[in-house]
Amino acid sequence: MSDRPPKPPRQERWDRRMEVPLAAASAAFLTGYAVRVLARDHLPQLGVDLCVGVILGAWAVFAADYAVRLRLSGLGPFRFLRTHLLDTVVLLLPLLRPVRMVALYDRVQRRRGRPRLGLHARVMVYSGLSVSLLGFTGALTVYHHEVDAPGASILTFGDSVWWTCATLATVGYGDVTPVTPIGRLTAVGLMACGLALLGAVTGSFSSWLIQTFRREDDGPEDGGTGDGTRPPGGSPGAS
Repeated sequence: MSDRPPKPPRQERWDRRMEVPLAAASAAFLTGYAVRVLARDHLPQLGVDLCVGVILGAWAVFAADYAVRLRLSGLGPFRFLRTHLLDTVVLLLPLLRPVRMVALYDRVQRRRGRPRLGLHARVMVYSGLSVSLLGFTGALTVYHHEVDAPGASILTFGDSVWWTCATLATVGYGDVTPVTPIGRLTAVGLMACGLALLGAVTGSFSSWLIQTFRREDDGPEDGGTGDGTRPPGGSPGAS
């Protein structure tokens, strides 16, 4: 069982109220960082300052939300940190924050009281969104720290995207590799995420195929209902 205590009603209301603002701040943070990294040689000083201001402003929103949730939880700082470890990591590494936008997508899917997509489709969609966001932020991070490093083989953003795709797919061609400590640390994180998220996609797809074939095997011609079940009172071999 999880040792995370239930959320107080005030914290529940705060979380619902902050869903959209936090998603907007996440998008602003990622956009500001992307422009700062990709247009580094073309931005005037005013543009650089604007990007830095957007990044710091978005991070301030994340920090304020974390502080408010800490206060509303009624927990001590150390217990809150222990029971909200992922939130703490995302606060310290805000480039991971855009991945939390997947939760907002889940809320949109459930507006009518139930998801519009089936379980297997949701797993594949959420994993795909997570891989895309993680891959983009990972490519930005590696390119940012590798492009000017001595002996670097990742010299363009295209090289970084290619390396990220190979890493997430756990292929590892080795034609381009990071040489900086931050680049290699990012590589370790992408490998772990690639194994987990792509495994979720392939596992969900395999499960969907098995259920589809099972429904076909248990179709009306075999005395089934076509949805994987048999009518009441029916049993194989009964006369």
